[in-house]
Amino acid sequence: MTQAAILVSAPYFTADELARIEDVGELVYAGTPEERAALSEEARMGVRAIANKGHKPLDGAQMDLFPNLEIIAQFGVGYDAIDVAAATARGIRVTNTPDVLNEDVADLALAMMLAWSREIVRGDGWVRDGTWSKGKELPRNRKMSGAPVGIAGMGRIGRAIADRCAGFGMPVHYTSRSAKDTPEGWTYHGEDVVALAEAVEWMVVAVVGGENTKGYLSREAIRALGPRGVVINIARGTCVDEDALIEALEAGDIAGAGLDVFYNEPHVNPRLIALPNVLLQPHQASSTVETRRDMSMLQCANLTAYFAGAPLPTPVN
Repeated sequence: MTQAAILVSAPYFTADELARIEDVGELVYAGTPEERAALSEEARMGVRAIANKGHKPLDGAQMDLFPNLEIIAQFGVGYDAIDVAAATARGIRVTNTPDVLNEDVADLALAMMLAWSREIVRGDGWVRDGTWSKGKELPRNRKMSGAPVGIAGMGRIGRAIADRCAGFGMPVHYTSRSAKDTPEGWTYHGEDVVALAEAVEWMVVAVVGGENTKGYLSREAIRALGPRGVVINIARGTCVDEDALIEALEAGDIAGAGLDVFYNEPHVNPRLIALPNVLLQPHQASSTVETRRDMSMLQCANLTAYFAGAPLPTPVN
């Protein structure tokens, strides 16, 4: 074990995850900005690393509380809550845990698409509450296979989703900053998400979070999907214009949505909760035992490598 003090800056770590971090260095617990500010000067001076988890902002002012801070290791692929520019200006390294969660996130995207199109949740309820046994048939639901799908953001996760959709015979369209090496027949729309929406029935939002992608799926793009359009979001709540989405869903301008992420989560807009054409999930795309274990191990591998003077496995800056 090194002599490094590692600040645990979020209350969301499990006992197993904390035990792995503790194998790297001595832990200091301060899960909120107020708790961090209340630490003694001696404790703050001893902190060389932050193990972060979740999406609460971590800005330059909080970094300045720890004059000897050298690295922030994020648990998760998304690091939009961390002010990376502020960290870089202070010589602080930032890492994340990409790749290990791609398959689980893609699986959930497809699960939501199938569950929405085949009304899995409603059907389960009808069997359990006796509606089916009383002779009522579930209304005909909608075929997903073969329908055109748009992947808004063809990164690692977007590609994993697209590969699964292709297995269902769905023509794949996508946006990205640059064209990708994809199978023949996949259609690239540049960064024009409106053109993407006009070409598809299913729109899967898989862009990274952050200021640059706020409202990426805009009001115009949502409108362009049309009455058969379904929005699936496994990225960040901020990547979709949520007000425009709710209005389109309420008006029937699009068919529905499957959402794993939201504005102001876990406090979901009551208007979304009231809608019968929306499938809701509690931001659980990467939440399997295996993947959360792998994310924890990669977070600790970054910390271990840093203190050993070795190359960082997954650097952000």
